[in-house]
Amino acid sequence: MRRLALSILGTVLTVGLAFSQVDKKEIEKEIKRLEKLRQEVIQLIKKNEELKKQLEEEKKKLEAERKAFEKEKKKFIDEKYKRLAKVFEKMDPELAGQKISKMTDPVKAALIIYNMKPSKAGAVMDNVSPEMVNKIVEILTTLKQKDKKSKG
Repeated sequence: MRRLALSILGTVLTVGLAFSQVDKKEIEKEIKRLEKLRQEVIQLIKKNEELKKQLEEEKKKLEAERKAFEKEKKKFIDEKYKRLAKVFEKMDPELAGQKISKMTDPVKAALIIYNMKPSKAGAVMDNVSPEMVNKIVEILTTLKQKDKKSKG
């Protein structure tokens, strides 16, 4: 009986060792697989960080280009109103006042007056309708305040 018990115990130990060897190999395989996945995740994170840096650089470039474009656009518009102001300065003040009175956009009218020589602007404004004069004066006041802030 003892022999049988020892034989069974030996078989159980052998089977147990075999299972523990299999479990150990499976665990080692899983560890290797997880380590490989970990390395892949690290690589993806690095790639994403590089892409993020590139996007931020591109964003800065685009912002600089947008600012330059806005500056050029403003310069162009300023020049446009300076040229229009010269045209209005050459007109008879009464005719210029009538034209400005008929303008639908008081901002444009104000920008023309703003860019005229003060003496010419005054003569033209004497011939502008009272409603338009009120709108122009309000806009000019705002423009003058912005100029003071930008220069100061």
